[in-house]
Amino acid sequence: MSTADVRQVTEELEVGTAAGESNSWNWHPDIPIRYSPLFERPLKPIAVVKWFASAWLPLTELTCYLLLAFVVWRWVQPPLAQTETLEFGWVAALWARNLFMMTLIATFLHLWLYTWRKQGDRYRYMRNTPTAEHKKFLGGRQLTDNVFWVLMSGVTVWTVYEAILWLAFANGIAPLVSFAEQPVWFVLWFPLIGIWYSFHFYWIHRLLHWKPMYDHFHCVHHRNVTTGPWSGFSMHPVEHTLYLSSLLIHLIVPSHPIHMVFHAYWLTLATATSHSGYEALIVGRSSRTTIATFFHQLHHRYFTCNYGNVELPMDRWFSSFNDGSSVETRRLQARWVETRQTNQ
Repeated sequence: MSTADVRQVTEELEVGTAAGESNSWNWHPDIPIRYSPLFERPLKPIAVVKWFASAWLPLTELTCYLLLAFVVWRWVQPPLAQTETLEFGWVAALWARNLFMMTLIATFLHLWLYTWRKQGDRYRYMRNTPTAEHKKFLGGRQLTDNVFWVLMSGVTVWTVYEAILWLAFANGIAPLVSFAEQPVWFVLWFPLIGIWYSFHFYWIHRLLHWKPMYDHFHCVHHRNVTTGPWSGFSMHPVEHTLYLSSLLIHLIVPSHPIHMVFHAYWLTLATATSHSGYEALIVGRSSRTTIATFFHQLHHRYFTCNYGNVELPMDRWFSSFNDGSSVETRRLQARWVETRQTNQ
């Protein structure tokens, strides 16, 4: 972490602690924030059912990506027989498709939330907006920097992984399942992907916060303290490679291509919403749909907490969980200062 980043983290901690956590945000959800009830003890089955039902039964962000995966598989992706050999045509079409979807979603969200300001400050976490100008960004502008890393590196690495998996499915290397033959596993694997994603992301993220990895690679992503739709997938190519390696689980665990495509969209397209800087998108006059979590926003502000996500309580198990309260912020500040003093 650079000297400037250290100074910024220290200032953020001091502001949050002095003013009280609530007063240091434009808006935040109820504190303390919580994990999935699946891992709470004693287990509360009704709470677990409500948690998963709220994520998968109504028209949510996850179900949108699931529907998109079905549409792509059914009407857009060529048959597996056409991906048995590596050919420029279908790989280029795959890259163009991914580029189009990423650009469309991130651009729309940025315009809606920050250019047109259709919902003003409602549900926005930070007081600032992701339009900073600073020499640390490529071209001196945060938005320019983010778009470059997302489209030039992110979409390309994503396409490489997806092409490898299409080849693997077509050539019988990746184990295939179908709904007709294994309906229970076919359905169950979708929510389980979220748990795998959480486990993988936590450990990759901790690795990226190891000082040599952070200074050379992860710092590109953490230039964004105030995040926006283009910030989430803005990473160094090495980080893109590590982050997207979560997809390789489909070379081991029996999957359908729809599982893989859904997983890929959760890793890529969902970064535009998860880093949008807003908890929810207002639809119509009053209805809202959740698009981000305060859990990860805390990580971008304070750097040294919440390395995973709310599906799996890895941070609680390894003492890096910040529930958003002033008490946890003070604990974080004390640990941060102690770590700095030890390393000096």
